[in-house]
Amino acid sequence: MKKLVTPFKVFALAMVLSLTSCQNETTEVLQENTAKKESVSDLKKVLTPSSQTLPDIVQTQLNDSKKNLEQYLKNDLQITGVSVLGKLSDANGISISQNLISDKNTYVAFGNITDPASVKIGKMTNFNSGDELSVVQQSLKDVISQEVKPNTEVLEITWNHKGEQFTSLCFYNTNGIIWDNVLGGLVMMDRGSNVEASNDNQAKVLSKWYKEWWTAKWLWGSKRGEIGYKITIYYNGSTVSNTDVSDWGNISLGKAKSESKILKRTGAYGQCRYALGLCTPTGSLSFNSSNFTVSFSGLGSNIVSNGTKSLYP
Repeated sequence: MKKLVTPFKVFALAMVLSLTSCQNETTEVLQENTAKKESVSDLKKVLTPSSQTLPDIVQTQLNDSKKNLEQYLKNDLQITGVSVLGKLSDANGISISQNLISDKNTYVAFGNITDPASVKIGKMTNFNSGDELSVVQQSLKDVISQEVKPNTEVLEITWNHKGEQFTSLCFYNTNGIIWDNVLGGLVMMDRGSNVEASNDNQAKVLSKWYKEWWTAKWLWGSKRGEIGYKITIYYNGSTVSNTDVSDWGNISLGKAKSESKILKRTGAYGQCRYALGLCTPTGSLSFNSSNFTVSFSGLGSNIVSNGTKSLYP
């Protein structure tokens, strides 16, 4: 015989569900309120005083960044103010810094400033949500965890983006700028690749090579990363006896992947396939071995190049 559910049991069950719901809502509100309490003012309280004069290299990087922004983005993005906040002295300050730069309402930027149409600037939540947002937030936390140590100094940069004012936290030391969500998120990249080839004007050339690569620069102009490949053929007359290929990929504060393989080793020509990519830390790269390509996903500046190259004697 089936047992009947009494009105009391129904009432008790409803109360349990109601209490559980209230507890969940309370937890969410507490978490939200806790997050709201942390601000730049909280960071300032745990910083120790530091010199208001920036190291020469940091000042130069800021000046050069301003010039490059003006050259490529005109008045769309400008640095309008810089304020030294102080020096990180302990793990607490680093933890607060992590939370501030990874907050969903923090401003981020990505794109290639030499191609203004690729540049995107806004609150993190404008570009990602759900799991994707969590991945981006964790990537930014990892940058601070790995690169920012006690005695790192902090300044606040004020920006004007098409009339909208916002600020970013910039971490630096005597060696230069370490990270800023805008300065580190944007890159300078040539729209095309760089190419170099061996000189085959000699009477008897037993080998020939061809190299192609793509370079990313920091906003202030110094090299940040590179991806590329090099194919070499060895031949006698018009017949290729062997083919080699090499690849590389690297970037400071970001991710890089490089793969290559030989498609045709001997005969009338040599041929290789390459799959290359680099991106800033908030993005991801994946290599698909079945179609031998690198692809980009997520949020961030990136270069991806997939293709083949043939080289003839």
